[in-house]
Amino acid sequence: MFAPRSLPRRARPDYTRELVSWSILPLVLGAIEGGTMSIVVQKAFDGAPGVGPASLNLALSAVIATPEFANVASFIWAAFAFGRRKVRLISTLQRGVCVLVAAMALLPTTEAGLWALCGLYLLARSMWTGVITLRAAVWRGNYEKSLRAKVAGRMATVQSLVLAATGLLIGLAMDFDERAFHFLFPVLALAGLAGNAVYRRVRLRGEPALLERERRGAHERPSLGPRSVVEVLRHDRAYRRFMGWMFVFGLGNLLVSFPFTKAFEGASYLEGILVRTTLPYLVMPLAIPFWAPILARRHVIEFRAMHAWSFVAATFALVLASVTGERWIYYLASAMLGFAFAGGALAWNIGHSDFAPPERDSLYMSVHVTLNGLRGLISPFLAFALWAWLEPRGLFPVVFLVCLAINTIGAIGFVRMAMSRRRVLRAHAVPVASVPVAGGGAAENESASAGITESSR
Repeated sequence: MFAPRSLPRRARPDYTRELVSWSILPLVLGAIEGGTMSIVVQKAFDGAPGVGPASLNLALSAVIATPEFANVASFIWAAFAFGRRKVRLISTLQRGVCVLVAAMALLPTTEAGLWALCGLYLLARSMWTGVITLRAAVWRGNYEKSLRAKVAGRMATVQSLVLAATGLLIGLAMDFDERAFHFLFPVLALAGLAGNAVYRRVRLRGEPALLERERRGAHERPSLGPRSVVEVLRHDRAYRRFMGWMFVFGLGNLLVSFPFTKAFEGASYLEGILVRTTLPYLVMPLAIPFWAPILARRHVIEFRAMHAWSFVAATFALVLASVTGERWIYYLASAMLGFAFAGGALAWNIGHSDFAPPERDSLYMSVHVTLNGLRGLISPFLAFALWAWLEPRGLFPVVFLVCLAINTIGAIGFVRMAMSRRRVLRAHAVPVASVPVAGGGAAENESASAGITESSR
């Protein structure tokens, strides 16, 4: 399944290096995975000196918000990487994450330690945002469109399995000793450095020409502020509408995290991490082979119109679990989320390439990631407010019901956008099953998507 010989000969060396590195790097990422960190904070700091229920819930909301909010830094990394060697910068960011994870182990379980942990966590996730943003440009350069979904699927499969195993390891260790993260996190950081040593040998094919195009087009250099994000959305009509529906749909998905974590408040570390992290990541490798061929054959708009309903179904299962109080339904919902995450991980990493020209790939990815960060900043605190209002009234399931309603609206938006796109393609005698704008830019998107009136880790 993962054999390099299944790829063209010129892609094999870098694919092999990436596959090995992404088999090791997730060990350090496992320490800062959102579901795992939320369980660690909720339980390790419960009753700690100076930490009351209000401050703990606020910190928990901040931790849940961090992985998505850190994505706001994406446009900064896109601007900083402009005209610079991409693999070298990715490698530097990976090492920074390892240092920060090791530093978390030095923090005491006090109120000051809790907020220091939140700060280090935000820095680490912001650096990881840079890794994800720039990695898209490496994949764009090293693998042609027909191979990208396959490669992204293999990397995601390996990463999800390692993250699942790391989550289990942390859960078992913390159940044995709540201070386990003090010695476990440095070990995971060292493993991350080993993966980084392999990644540093990856080469971006055609990088000199790419850097030359970036430097030659200096007037299009991304800004260190949000202006570059606004400019992309202003000039690319199709991408703007797609991002609009992603914002609605993604908001519903992100609202789920806080009530899902609170539903397992009294569980052990192992059970909490199992349902929030390990189970979804174990299901993902099984689901990726289902989603990857679909994405490879279709434009990301068509893909999202199908894929979105998997999240709607998972959220509906959470509504049922909260109404009935049956734990097994929560586990089923967790597995269903893993199935949905599998498709989302693929579309997240390479979907923007169906809109972006090569020299603007990182910029388009940064737009997607930055907007995800904005909704990630809003959603956990909104979910906390809903939970604090409804849960004391015995209306906890309504929190999940709100998530379901927003998810469904977003999914319908993708369907309407896909239907409009099909009408336009038929009018231009373009086969609907084709991917006419892959690798294109704003101009090509407009010609292929003009007339679309409706605008998603």
